[in-house]
Amino acid sequence: MSKAHVIGLGKSGVAAARLLKQGGWEVEIGDSGTSSVLLTQQQELAREQITVKLGYSLDLESSDLPELIIVSPGVPWDIPLLVKAREMGIETIGEMELAWRNLKSIPWVGITGTNGKTTTTSLIAAIFQSAGFYAPACGNIGYAACEVALDYGEHKLANRKLADNTHNTKTQTKHSLDWLVVEMSSYQIESSSTVAPKIGVWTTFTPDHLNRHKNLENYYNIKASLLKSSQLQIFNGDDPYLRKLGLVHWQNAYWTSIKGKEELVRNKGFYITDGWVYQVTENGDEPILEVSSLKMVGEHNLQNLLLAVGVARLAGIENNVIAHAVKEFPGVPHRLEHICNWQGIKFINDSKATNYDAAEVGLISVKSPLILIAGGEAKEGDDNAWLAKIKAKAAAVLLIGNAAPQFAQRLQEVGYSNYEIVETMENAVPRSAKLAQQLQAKAVLLSPACASFDSYRNFEERGNHFRKLCLTWQENS
Repeated sequence: MSKAHVIGLGKSGVAAARLLKQGGWEVEIGDSGTSSVLLTQQQELAREQITVKLGYSLDLESSDLPELIIVSPGVPWDIPLLVKAREMGIETIGEMELAWRNLKSIPWVGITGTNGKTTTTSLIAAIFQSAGFYAPACGNIGYAACEVALDYGEHKLANRKLADNTHNTKTQTKHSLDWLVVEMSSYQIESSSTVAPKIGVWTTFTPDHLNRHKNLENYYNIKASLLKSSQLQIFNGDDPYLRKLGLVHWQNAYWTSIKGKEELVRNKGFYITDGWVYQVTENGDEPILEVSSLKMVGEHNLQNLLLAVGVARLAGIENNVIAHAVKEFPGVPHRLEHICNWQGIKFINDSKATNYDAAEVGLISVKSPLILIAGGEAKEGDDNAWLAKIKAKAAAVLLIGNAAPQFAQRLQEVGYSNYEIVETMENAVPRSAKLAQQLQAKAVLLSPACASFDSYRNFEERGNHFRKLCLTWQENS
């Protein structure tokens, strides 16, 4: 029996291990942690005959080496262990690559970008669902891709098609998988060399994850590799970096612009003018839907709308179906998510704003004056535009997490003094409510501009904690 080793006991790692086990592999998972949660998972997986080694790192000097190593997204691709494994000839791939190998007969939509990925992915999936397709969103959002493959791997798809034919039914059954809508981070792309989506989408590009990717060129090239392998490509033409390169590269791509047809990088794509989304076609420009159909606020969401509409049209979905799906789309949790109103003050969860650019968009999208809650695990990047927007819109700033002292210093340097270091979310929510009353602020905005790993497992957990504290405050006050 072939042996595989999975690095990391997160959602992706567990799904990969189960998929490999389903395929007849002998599987073990290694994780450096030893928490009680991991111990419980260890016991559960042991019942599935999957070995879990906690407080463990793979030993390449062992005589019992695996034939395959699966890397979870959070594990850097260039750590010495993985470099050595590849040099030794041990096949090393990411969880996303494993999913692709089991689902490559299904057309994929691959969505990447620094910001806007999750909203665009969710809206695409909603439109496809409205069109009658079973097209789950997965990857860097919701389910791990291997979780979908567990239910719809190649052998299962083949068996279901045989069953469908036997019963003389159409392939469109409740069991069919029509499309896969996959949000892909740079971490997932760099370890997935053969993933080739039917449609590739690039939402935005600004500096992020440079502590891992070293420089902007590496970060760009990783994301570009996904688009190069896609049959069709759609780019946000209003992104300055993508626009600049689009004038030279990406000759056959589709482009979008919220600024009108004249701003399209090439005369091929989707744009907004006079309150409508239009598609450039050979027979003249075709109106698709009114922009007012979209409930989400913010100019950035108009760009996300164009990308999602573009994907839907390339997939052959009718305009009326797209318009209905957009009108019904409620938005995305943790991205400018309205939590509650308390005494005329809106509490808004933007926990997914994990870098300066995303947090700046959050500030732009919410009416001022507002109380901002920011902080967490700081990232590299240019914070100047974000700080300028704080000065323009925030009546006060409450700082939490490891980044609090650093952010306090930066606020001082730009001449902003109305901030407090409150350390935790438990302190931030009641303090923000009281400050909002005192300063007549219209909203309390959690938009951290930071990763969450100093205090939470992920941005979802951080946002859920904020939501719970806000609702508790509303109820008790």
